Amino acid sequence: MKVPYPGAIDCDLHLPLPGMAQLAPFIDAFWREQFLTRRIDRMDFALTSFPARTPLGAREDWQATREGETPLDKLRREALDPHGTRIAVASILHGAIGLYNDDMAAVLCSAVNEHMARDWLDHEPRLRGSILVVASSPEHAVREIERVAPDERFVQALTLVMGDTLPGKRALWPIYRACEKRGLALAIHAGSLYRQAPTGSGWPSFHVEDYVGQSTAFENAIVALLAEGVFNEFPDLRVVCLESGFTWLPTLLWRLNKEWRGVRQEVPWLDRLPSEVVRERVRLTLQPVDAPPDGVQLRKTLAQIACDDMILFSTDYPHAQFAGEEALPDGLPDDLIRKILIDNPMASYPRLVAEKKGGRP
Repeated sequence: MKVPYPGAIDCDLHLPLPGMAQLAPFIDAFWREQFLTRRIDRMDFALTSFPARTPLGAREDWQATREGETPLDKLRREALDPHGTRIAVASILHGAIGLYNDDMAAVLCSAVNEHMARDWLDHEPRLRGSILVVASSPEHAVREIERVAPDERFVQALTLVMGDTLPGKRALWPIYRACEKRGLALAIHAGSLYRQAPTGSGWPSFHVEDYVGQSTAFENAIVALLAEGVFNEFPDLRVVCLESGFTWLPTLLWRLNKEWRGVRQEVPWLDRLPSEVVRERVRLTLQPVDAPPDGVQLRKTLAQIACDDMILFSTDYPHAQFAGEEALPDGLPDDLIRKILIDNPMASYPRLVAEKKGGRP
């Protein structure tokens, strides 16, 4: 179904991948020369976990640009205006985060963030930004968060669900501390650096195996954040899972509660039902909806999640997750639609809450 009224907050919208020419103004002379002489400027830096040319990469009707239309005009026409979007949290998934050279990765991430601010946020007040960070190097990540955070239009730090290690590990805690300190959500997006196999049993042969398996990566991430004590150590940190799906969540919560009862002596900081913590601290975006087209089944899944606060509206633009303007799946209860569209996103991002209190649009 279409979004029934204006004011939606889109929590997952992708901006076009910038080329080196667009990033060059935000890179110092030393690194510009490095990219040129080493021919790195010829790379497109597209993440292979979501190849742009796959059928899911972009809807066919969103691939063509009209004559005289700028990328921003196109974004407004296809993603913002049709849904009456009030705020859209945008991200740029640049392949810099997969580089083994942490210094080079940090330079490119910084350029991507500046490109977002100057070429997008400065020209469209409905957009909010995601700080792209090198999660494999917490020192660089924290430095970039501290550099960008004074710009309050950025509302989250952006990482991938499959990186060098599970996200609960202590080595990554400085990133979470910086996010909590600055009022930023931690966004964990589907995707992989492919430094390890994306499945627990080895390397798959086909993209469908990888894509479907992303849900288990999110399960692993949530369990790791719980077991390692991240939610205890950072009580104000909110985690947003992007392109994660959500129909796998009920069974995860049930199993977490069951197994925790038997082994909770090893994680004494987890002193209440894991499902309660997850419902309080984790949020998941709507698209892609990994539910059957039967609205009855969707309502049953939502009832099993047993929390109306967890699902956030998203279009996942420009990925091919729905047709036309039917961004909402059939079967959503009327009283849940407003929460998904507006109330849940607003409550999930501390900086959006601050905007509301300050009266800013």
